[in-house]
Amino acid sequence: MIVSEIFRSLQGEGKNQGRPCTFVRLAGCNLRCAWCDTPYAWNEGEEMSVGEVLDRVWLLRGAYICITGGEPLLQREDLLELLKKFKLHGYSVEIETNGSLDFREMQPYASICMDVKCPSSGERSDLSLLSAITAHDSVKFVVADMDDLLYARAVMGRYRIGGEVFVSPVKGSDCRAIADYIVSENLPVRFQVQLHKVLGMR
Repeated sequence: MIVSEIFRSLQGEGKNQGRPCTFVRLAGCNLRCAWCDTPYAWNEGEEMSVGEVLDRVWLLRGAYICITGGEPLLQREDLLELLKKFKLHGYSVEIETNGSLDFREMQPYASICMDVKCPSSGERSDLSLLSAITAHDSVKFVVADMDDLLYARAVMGRYRIGGEVFVSPVKGSDCRAIADYIVSENLPVRFQVQLHKVLGMR
């Protein structure tokens, strides 16, 4: 598999925000979001076997793993093998995905965080996949402006989402305006700034 990087940090977003985490960032992405903060992961990476990834993760210690990208589901076969190994060794795993590829075969082995693409990203997710989100999973809307918030609200009104929903402002956007709208409209979401960026961590 092609791995961009493996490192330890705090989980900066989602339902495990603040937890120490080992990140496995896979290389390659099928989208080009306007505000992507890891464009180096689109193409740059190191060829590693599943066993080599396991060894690197073991050396870093910690039982909670986040597999991110890029888009990890582009390496479906290797990813599934890796997930099975992680489960065998007792790791708790979360996958961050852009919601453009079917993740259902991964759900027995990992929690899914589906990052639904809003208009400001210039990309789109497959919203039909929202029906597969369970209480074990979560959904994230990264928003830059009111158009994004209205889009997120419309999606939540149209689709039943079985997991917790997060709204996270793009770095540099008006966080207070976004928070005020969530409060005034009583949206069924959790507002969340990206903790790792606040702290200056990866």
